[in-house]
Amino acid sequence: MDATIEVRDLTVRFGGVTAVDGVSFDVLSGEILGVIGPNGAGKTTMFNAVTGMVRVAGGAVRAAGRDITNARPEKVTRIGIARTFQLVRLFRSMSVAENVAVGALATGAGYRAARTEASRVIDLFGLGDVRDTPVGALPLATQKKTEIARAVATGPKVLLLDEMMNGLTREETASLVGLVRELNAGGLTVVLVEHIIPVIRALCGRLIVVDHGKLIATGTPAECLADPVVVEAYIGAAAKSPARDRDRDSAGGVASQESKEEA
Repeated sequence: MDATIEVRDLTVRFGGVTAVDGVSFDVLSGEILGVIGPNGAGKTTMFNAVTGMVRVAGGAVRAAGRDITNARPEKVTRIGIARTFQLVRLFRSMSVAENVAVGALATGAGYRAARTEASRVIDLFGLGDVRDTPVGALPLATQKKTEIARAVATGPKVLLLDEMMNGLTREETASLVGLVRELNAGGLTVVLVEHIIPVIRALCGRLIVVDHGKLIATGTPAECLADPVVVEAYIGAAAKSPARDRDRDSAGGVASQESKEEA
C-alpha cells in the first residue's frame, strides 16, 4: 500500500518541554493504524501537529505527496485529512444537521450543497431521527457519532479519531467499532488513538507506540502488545490507572461482538 501521510523526525516543543521527539511513521492508504501509549505520551500532540493545530519545531509532514508541515488547519482539511477530538467539539445549540453541514462548508461548498452533503452523511450514520435536535440535548455516544459525521462530511481520505470510545458503554463502544469498520471498508483510511486494548485488537492491522514523545515500537497489535518495552511503558501504566476498570467494562462489548462475528 502507498503512504498517504508521511511523518519524518517530527518534533514539537512547548517552551522547554519536548512533547514529540523525532517521531517518524507512515500512514498507509486503506489501513486502520492504531496509536497507543500512556497518558501524556504525545499522541494528541502528534494529531495536532499533523492537522496544523500546533507549530512543528522540526521534521516534516507530507500528505498526498505534498508538504503540509505547519500548514493551516483549513488547508489540511481541504487536502483530505479530517479529525475528531478527545472532548467533543460541537456547536451545542445547533442541530445535528447544522453541525454536520459545517463540515461540508469547510471544503468551500456553498450552503445548499453543504446541506445536501450533510443529509447524505446523516443518513449514512443513522442519525436521521435526531437530525433536527440540538446536539447539547443528545447522549454522549450520539454526540461523538455526530462529530465523526461532521468530519466525514469534509470528504476526507484520512480520518484521525482521538479516543472516540472514551466514556461509552460496552454497547456504544461496539456500535462505534462497527461504524469505523464500515467507514474503512468504504475506502477511508483511519488513524485511531485509543486506550481500550480490545478495541485496538478489533480494529487495527498495525500499531505505533509512543512514550515520552518518542516512538518505542511499531508492528501488528500482537507484536507490539507482547513487546516488553511496551508492556512496561503502556500496560504497566494502564494497570495503575483508576480508568482501567471503566476501559475493561467498555471493551467487554467489543470482545463479545467479535466472538459473535467470528462465529
